[in-house]
Amino acid sequence: MSETDADADADFDVDQWRDELEAKRAEKNEFFAEHPQSPIPPEERDGFDGLDYFDPDPEYRVTATATVHDDPEVVLMDTTAGREMRYLWTVTLSVDLERTDEDLEDATLELAAYQQERPQGNRAEEPLFIPFRDKTTGQQTYQGGRYMELAPDRELTDGDELVVDFNLAYTPFCAYSETFDCPLPPEENWLEAAIPAGERFE
Repeated sequence: MSETDADADADFDVDQWRDELEAKRAEKNEFFAEHPQSPIPPEERDGFDGLDYFDPDPEYRVTATATVHDDPEVVLMDTTAGREMRYLWTVTLSVDLERTDEDLEDATLELAAYQQERPQGNRAEEPLFIPFRDKTTGQQTYQGGRYMELAPDRELTDGDELVVDFNLAYTPFCAYSETFDCPLPPEENWLEAAIPAGERFE
């Protein structure tokens, strides 16, 4: 979930946030275990005992500043099945990540956010898609990267602030079954920092 009003985040309640995050994780585990559209192959669902996550950490719920691309660049993303998918790079999000873990350095990140092509004027209705790799990729998280999606409540302009919660970063379905074809993060979203938040996959 994203917020374009920075003042709305002043009332952030850590305990409520953590409870809501844990509830979402429990709901997703139930979907993976029982739903007919689960990416877990049917023959493996009896042995599924839940997704693996980093502990909830509000340090990775951060405010990002948007730079809007008035003339979006077309990006062809390679996919896990060897195809290409066409996206528009519509927004760049700048994030200052301050760590309390002495083993991790503070980092300034830029995240490219994409939207699928739609007729002019309809892009504001499309969520922002943020596929990324980081220093946990291939070690603590899926080797094909992870995804986030943001749904701003209005059309963004330069300088708008959004909440980006890396605790919501998730593993694409192709990690669980080859029947899914997933876009791979482009090089502009290969982050030179570890983001130990969200879903794990080892």
